[in-house]
Amino acid sequence: MSRTDKTRPWWVKLAERPMVTCRPQHDHRFGTCTLPDRIDATAAPVIRPARGCYWVVTARFADTMHNGCRECTGYYFRRDERRRSRHETRRELRGYHGED
Repeated sequence: MSRTDKTRPWWVKLAERPMVTCRPQHDHRFGTCTLPDRIDATAAPVIRPARGCYWVVTARFADTMHNGCRECTGYYFRRDERRRSRHETRRELRGYHGED
């Protein structure tokens, strides 16, 4: 597999530059710090834990996180919308020209 940014899992991108791509969020109301020292697949900030400290994705990294993935950007949904629109337009034009 290629070693480009595009093909690496998103949590690997977080782990390489932790204070740029994500930052620690501390919540010590329920005891000592529970922030994991290293980011791995289990400690990556997917959802906020119920209690304790956790990692938060920075806004700058969140904007680039999906990096053009067709499924993540909604490409297929928009493609279906455009296809539907083209078919409706053709149908209307055929009706206008008396071909139906």
